[in-house]
Amino acid sequence: MQGLKILLTIAQLRDWFANNLGVNTARKEQVYLDIAHSVTLTDTSYWIQVLFSAGIATLGLVLNSPAVIIGAMLISPLMGSILANGLALATGDVILALRAILNLFLSCGLAIAFAVLLSLILPFKDMTSEILARTQPNLLDLLIALFSGAVGAVAICKEPKGVATSIPGVSIAVALMPPLCVVGYGIGTAVSLSPGTGLAVARGGGLLFFTNFVAITFMAMLVFLALHMDIDPVRERVWAWREGDRESTWVRSLLAQVPVSGRLKRIGSLPSRLLLIGMTIALIAIPLNQSFNQLRSEISDKQQENRLRNTATELWQKNFANFADGRTRSYISQLSFKEQDRQLVAQLQVVTSKVYAADEREQYKQQLAIKLLRPSDSIALTLIQIPTASSDLLRRIPEEIKPTPPPTLAQLQASLLRDIGSMLDSLLLPLSAQLVSYETGSSPDEPFKIQIIYLSQRDIDRDGQAILVQDIRRQLNDSTAQVNFKRIAPLAVTVTFELNQSDIPPTQIQALDQLGQLVQNYPKLKIEIVAGQTSAEIGTPAQARSLTIRRYLQTKWQVQPDRYVVKPGIEPKPIVQLKTSSSR
Repeated sequence: MQGLKILLTIAQLRDWFANNLGVNTARKEQVYLDIAHSVTLTDTSYWIQVLFSAGIATLGLVLNSPAVIIGAMLISPLMGSILANGLALATGDVILALRAILNLFLSCGLAIAFAVLLSLILPFKDMTSEILARTQPNLLDLLIALFSGAVGAVAICKEPKGVATSIPGVSIAVALMPPLCVVGYGIGTAVSLSPGTGLAVARGGGLLFFTNFVAITFMAMLVFLALHMDIDPVRERVWAWREGDRESTWVRSLLAQVPVSGRLKRIGSLPSRLLLIGMTIALIAIPLNQSFNQLRSEISDKQQENRLRNTATELWQKNFANFADGRTRSYISQLSFKEQDRQLVAQLQVVTSKVYAADEREQYKQQLAIKLLRPSDSIALTLIQIPTASSDLLRRIPEEIKPTPPPTLAQLQASLLRDIGSMLDSLLLPLSAQLVSYETGSSPDEPFKIQIIYLSQRDIDRDGQAILVQDIRRQLNDSTAQVNFKRIAPLAVTVTFELNQSDIPPTQIQALDQLGQLVQNYPKLKIEIVAGQTSAEIGTPAQARSLTIRRYLQTKWQVQPDRYVVKPGIEPKPIVQLKTSSSR
């Protein structure tokens, strides 16, 4: 009796849900038939959409263009097949399930094959950020697909008024076609260039697509169950339609030849279907959770590094960067931290007009330890000082001739850094990359290390890096030197002002601080600044806005006036656009 009441309550809730969405019996019949029609194999326009959306997505990935990739997402030809799988699991419709699986299998094969073909034709095989972003899916991607699958199923079932606003967003959110094209691009790369890298990329893209497929199918199944799509009138209408549908008849004839076709008439019991797809989600959650933990660890390490850099920079600027009378004494050119042998190794390179004494270095180390809440002996500080021409250490040459003393370790180090700087000035990077800075390191038991820091939208490919490594080793005359590359992505900030106003909106401060901190950390970076105003504004607010932002960055982040490249405004809008560029 209690079980009967529960079933009655569930039925009432399903009817209430369907009525609130406006999904009556006629609408259920229409949705069921529309989804069944969508998995046909004879629709030429569908296969054209699959082919060309795969081409658009592949080229968008190669060009690293989010706008082009979104265009491929909006076509979304695979959504129908995946929703059909969800409907088949909800209703136990084995014929619809077989048709949907066959359609999806052929569609995926066509998309991957076309992506492989394009990747083989293209003369370059760069792993752009858009490609790499789809090679390490995590639990967040699973959640996005679950939410999107539910919205997609609801949007399909509602009257067309709601579909037009929901389906494009669902298509962009789940992005079914780009992961498939990543699989094809990875296979093409494995065949033509690097098997290890290519297969790893293909694996990551395949996992992302399978995650989206399973999650959307699962949520669509739940929505269709909640809407009670398999009521008798709907089932009778679908069976009547299948009597005249050649594909359904063909699938039914194939199914009849299977010895266990009687058992497959319905795809198992509902609990079995739920258990099957639930176990599938649990299995794919294992690698997704590993990627999520790795992402969380990387973010935590990056945040910790940023906190260390901010603390060390703020401490230096407050207590050590200026003379007692307020004149500038030094600025930080490079700053790095790493954990080694249970010690925090801090390497600080400063350009100074007066060299810091040992007691000043020790004082900075003590204050840094207090700020970081660490014992002083757990911090190892390496302070590299580069004297400027105004250094008070530059002494007059005595009249009497004295023997030339051997160079000190600091002089040798400064000479080495100058030689490296001259060498890097002549280094030819790819057109898309601009040299920003470099970091060096050495120890008695390890080869000389140098890290090249460059500004670019994308990583320098492996072939380009190999050529640069050979050139650097040749100029250093050191074939064992370890050369690494670190990319800094260009940072662009747009500050929008009120009409006839030049005060910086509070909501824009965080973006300006992020830009100021980046430029402060890398003295070779410059800021391109473009200010605009509308024709309705009085006077020259564009100049005032540009000046306000430059004063703010100079006051808080010590960005000096010579580090700006001011360009004339083009857009008639009350905005100021800022972008990082290299001075080299």
